[in-house]
Amino acid sequence: MIIVDTDVIIEIFDKHSEKGELALEKLENSGKDIAITSINLHEILYGHYKRNKKIKDVLQINTIEFNKKDAELAAKIESDLEKQGKIISRIDAMISAIAINRKAKIYTFNKKHFQIIKQLKLFD
Repeated sequence: MIIVDTDVIIEIFDKHSEKGELALEKLENSGKDIAITSINLHEILYGHYKRNKKIKDVLQINTIEFNKKDAELAAKIESDLEKQGKIISRIDAMISAIAINRKAKIYTFNKKHFQIIKQLKLFD
C-alpha cells in the first residue's frame, strides 16, 4: 500500500501541474493500493474550504483512519526524535505512524520531513 501525502495530492488535483501528472502516472504504474490518511484529508479539506473549491473528488479517495495504536506510535516517534534533538511536526508523526502500523510506504515530495524516521519506508 502507498499512502499519498498532502503535497502530492495537491499536485495531482492541480489540472495544470506536470509534476502532478507524473506523480499520478507513477502511482498508477505501481500496482499498489493507494490511500490517504484522515490527517491528510483534513489538510486537503481545510485548503479547499479556505478557497471555496469543490471537494467531491477528494472525498472519493480511500482514507485510512487514525486510531489508538497510531496515536501511541506517533507520540513515541515524536518523543524519541525530540530526545535526539530532531524536530518533526505532530502531523507528520501521525501520518508516519499510520503508514508504519499498516506496513505502507509514504509518497511525498517533502522527503526531508519523513527521512528522520528510520522504520518508515518512502515510495520513490
